[in-house]
Amino acid sequence: MSRRVAKILLVMMVALGPVEALAQATVLPPITAPAPIRPTLPSEAPAAAPTPAASAPSEPVTFTADEVQYDQNAALVVARGRVEAFQGGRILRADELTYNRNTGVATARGNVQLIEADGQVFFADNAVLSNQMRDGVLEGLRGYLLQNGRIAANGARRTDGSIFDLSRVLYTVCDPCKDDPLAPPIWQLRARTATLDRTEQQVRYRGASLDMAGVPVIWLPYFQHPDGSAARQSGFLSPSFGVTKFLGGFVETPYYWAIDETQELVLRPTISTRVAPNLGLDYRRRFNNGEIEVLSSAGHLDGRDGTEEGFAGHIFAKGRFSLDETWRAGFDLNRASSEQYLRIYRYGAQRVLPTTLFTEGFWGPEGFARFDARAYQGLRRTDDISRIPLVLPNIYADWESPEDSLGGRFTIDTWNFAVFRGTGTSTRRAATRMGYALPRMDDLGGIWTLRAQSDLAAYDFEDINLAPNFATGGANGQSAAANIRTALDWRMPFLRDGGDWGRQVIEPRVQLVTGPMTGSQYRIPNEDSIVFDFTDANLFSLNRFTGRDRQEGGTRADMALRGAWFLPEDRQLEAVVGRSFRVQENGGPFYPYSGLENRASDWVSRLTFRPSSWLDLTGRARRGGESFAARAYDVSATLRPTQDTGFTLGYLQAPPMPFLNPVAQREEIYLGARQRLGFWQVSAFGRQDLQLNRPVAVGVSAMYEDECFIFETRFVKRYAEDPATGDLFPGATVLLFRFGFKTIGDFGLRAL
Repeated sequence: MSRRVAKILLVMMVALGPVEALAQATVLPPITAPAPIRPTLPSEAPAAAPTPAASAPSEPVTFTADEVQYDQNAALVVARGRVEAFQGGRILRADELTYNRNTGVATARGNVQLIEADGQVFFADNAVLSNQMRDGVLEGLRGYLLQNGRIAANGARRTDGSIFDLSRVLYTVCDPCKDDPLAPPIWQLRARTATLDRTEQQVRYRGASLDMAGVPVIWLPYFQHPDGSAARQSGFLSPSFGVTKFLGGFVETPYYWAIDETQELVLRPTISTRVAPNLGLDYRRRFNNGEIEVLSSAGHLDGRDGTEEGFAGHIFAKGRFSLDETWRAGFDLNRASSEQYLRIYRYGAQRVLPTTLFTEGFWGPEGFARFDARAYQGLRRTDDISRIPLVLPNIYADWESPEDSLGGRFTIDTWNFAVFRGTGTSTRRAATRMGYALPRMDDLGGIWTLRAQSDLAAYDFEDINLAPNFATGGANGQSAAANIRTALDWRMPFLRDGGDWGRQVIEPRVQLVTGPMTGSQYRIPNEDSIVFDFTDANLFSLNRFTGRDRQEGGTRADMALRGAWFLPEDRQLEAVVGRSFRVQENGGPFYPYSGLENRASDWVSRLTFRPSSWLDLTGRARRGGESFAARAYDVSATLRPTQDTGFTLGYLQAPPMPFLNPVAQREEIYLGARQRLGFWQVSAFGRQDLQLNRPVAVGVSAMYEDECFIFETRFVKRYAEDPATGDLFPGATVLLFRFGFKTIGDFGLRAL
């Protein structure tokens, strides 16, 4: 009987008996197994699955088949050949289907496919279904779950369309081996019985084992994991185990609580053998106009091994909120009992914690404004808390004009703040800066730029140290500072097109800068210009200090020569070398070894060399102006012989800086390497302090990752010492092992 005749027979059945078949049956194209879905990493939220369609109690069954036989006396419909039955959002396919119209029982045989409304697919050898295909017994079950999950069982009983009771079960998300599809997967769960509960979206196993490459490695009397259809679900997360010098043996058993659609909470209790339990708490919530996140913990330290004694904890919180299309507001709250506590409980090692409350507005590329308040916490026992500043308020705003009729642009900004300290200088400052830049090109191709910049600042201060030998306290008072700088910048790029040999550029550049001498600045508090580094990046800056509290004055000439060769295939050679000359003896309060303490500055240079896509060389250097002695180097080389192999070599030499303690030259060398082999990636690094002749840090790691399994091991040792005790900081040595089974969880072992 043809498929068209089968449809006509179904229409006749409607007139002969109860309405259990639709008058019109639609021929659907053959449905194959769905394409595998990329597994979701344990840290990722899986995509939300569609809600299975609910079936009405009287929803009819629709058949299509190549051949249909109907026994009116027995009320039996027998369909053969490419059989498809539709009911309540579910599709049943089989080679043969027998349907009893009186009992509503359908028996399917041969290549049975049951396709759910949410996209999950189950295969069976035979199936007996009832209650609108919601109940039934299936033999030889295989199923595709979401997130590439695969499940197989000798037999299954289905109840109410949502619960599968399975026997002799296998579950995995690993793809079959391409060379040997019958080989055991990398990992699979094997169980005596299991329940797939699609209402609770969980899979529960009894008498289970975890097999690796077919070999049982872990036996589990009971195990449970999500079925992959829920975007978020409350429950216990994978535990972490470890042993450290300060905690002894420990176990962390996090619990995830999906409070509602907008907020979630993770509780992280840590129980150890040496100290009292610790409780971590992670809370996140989304609003229509923003979000907040809180990471916190609380515990108790007993004072052993040089740690503090008593209550200890931390809180890292942040929030971001959009007020309208222009303005947003936010906060960052960071507090901890000590740096040791953060290191011991693996909450991240930080030297200083900032806390900020702000609001800021954006007006396209032309304008920006920000108002904030800042507080800082020093975490080391050697910190003098009374000298740590509180900034309230800190106000910054800038604006850039459109291009004027001459082609120039005008800029203006203001930066005002109040800094309070218990001990040391407290400062209130109001400052503004105006600038103008007008570029021009002459007939020979030279590029001329006229620039001007003016600074005006007023200060109110307390307890400022006015002299090097001041020992009885600081002075109070007010002061003002003003500075104006004008510059004429000229550069002439000489270009040559070499065809297949690329393009060459030689560009000399000269800038003349002039302005009044700034004089003595000892009555100006220095809050934003302490750190200073003279390089090719700020050689042509009008004021080469980083902030406003220190100003450069006088007349000077800046000179540099740039040469570049741009070759095809993104190959490049570029070099810049330059120097600055002052007319006056003193142009500002530059400290020794800064590179600008003399009338003729140090030489600054930069080199970029990329002869091929597999090699990058970048270096910056500063050498003495007269002696040409090495002052500072920052050199790095990256070698990539293949896409999967890489090496990095770095060298750093920094001169003594008076604001660092101890005042000493810094010299380090860095070496890193990585290699990828198939699913494996191995890397190693090391940093050596050449001045102290000891390592700074060393580490090695190896990671395997495929579509279903992650293995990672990492060893890191840092040689940073606690200045109070001379001992290495807690957590300076880390040994980590991590096993990630996608969709069922991560298991880790950590030692410090």
